[in-house]
Amino acid sequence: MEYKDYYKIMGVSRDASQDEIKRAYRKLARKYHPDVSKEADAEAKFKEVGEAYEVLKDPEKRAAYDQLGANWKAGQDFNPPPGWDQGFEFHGGGFTGADSSSFSDFFEELFGRAAYSQSAGAQAGGYREYNVRGEDAHAKVLIDLEDAYNGASRTITLKHTELGSDGRPQVKERTLNVKIPKGVKEGQHLRLSGQGSPGVGQGKAGDLYLEIAFKPHPLYRVEGKDVYLDLPVAPWEAALGAKVKVPTPTGILDLKIPANSKGGQKLRLKGKGIPGKPAGDFYVVLQIALPPANTEEAKAAYKAFAEAVPFNPRAKLGV
Repeated sequence: MEYKDYYKIMGVSRDASQDEIKRAYRKLARKYHPDVSKEADAEAKFKEVGEAYEVLKDPEKRAAYDQLGANWKAGQDFNPPPGWDQGFEFHGGGFTGADSSSFSDFFEELFGRAAYSQSAGAQAGGYREYNVRGEDAHAKVLIDLEDAYNGASRTITLKHTELGSDGRPQVKERTLNVKIPKGVKEGQHLRLSGQGSPGVGQGKAGDLYLEIAFKPHPLYRVEGKDVYLDLPVAPWEAALGAKVKVPTPTGILDLKIPANSKGGQKLRLKGKGIPGKPAGDFYVVLQIALPPANTEEAKAAYKAFAEAVPFNPRAKLGV
């Protein structure tokens, strides 16, 4: 995926004011509009400028984009860092009405899930006596896997933007106390009533929706409600069978390794995944760990084993 330098596309500096960005867009939109432009690549340029403006015109999306840093070059291979948008509020008011489905993969990767439109509730607030419901806000938060097993109360810090007196977006922070329910899944949204944007007049404040994601774990990986652990076992444990200790998010368990087990084989602990109705499962994936032949005794043992157990691991390859 190619990195898009939206500032370069718009022909403005990274510290340009919102008014400067707006003027640059109007100029480029007139230059490349397919109905009037004689440029050979006018349509492609028009879409590119529109995409850049969708991001830079919205202080929240612009501030989030700026977090990626200024060291990337246009066209350079790019993958966003994990959790790059964690804790950043998006209110959904930044789109100009352009068709974002025609935008690049770069835009979709960064803002495809974060760029929410206003909720139906916000639209339904109406304008009677200028009482308008506030916009809903959306943010992604990272929690520990253990929080999903046990539930927890956490203090989180969210970032949002406000325009300063110089017309440039400034990042502000606020702190909230959030209750993480037991059994929450990755991708699930928690609704915090009244924590979105304030309303106009007597209109109620919008809601805040927190998208749950799990922090990388040194032992486990998660797929839906199922949890996986790669478990190293010795060759003789896999061949002869054994009872071993296995760490799980709820504590240490005894696990029976069947005789003649193979590397990559999955052993299921039913209902030991993320709690729920039904609960997920916990999968132990066996990984055969070979002892090092770093002593004369170990080398002699490997030679004796090779003589006692004739075995060709490449037999299925016909060699």
